[in-house]
Amino acid sequence: MDSHSAWTAVALVLIVEGLLPFISPRTWRQTFLQLMQLNDGQIRFIGLGCVLIGILLLEWLL
Repeated sequence: MDSHSAWTAVALVLIVEGLLPFISPRTWRQTFLQLMQLNDGQIRFIGLGCVLIGILLLEWLL
């Protein structure tokens, strides 16, 4: 992966992550508040799930 591809990936992540707060800030705030109430283990499980889904998507796309 060259640096251009890496920066493209970062840019796409920022675009996707910015859509919800831009379109619906109230929903984003409520979701964030609910996430703040989770314990560390639950947050780690969500993070692990996101990583695994990302890896599976990359494998499927490549």
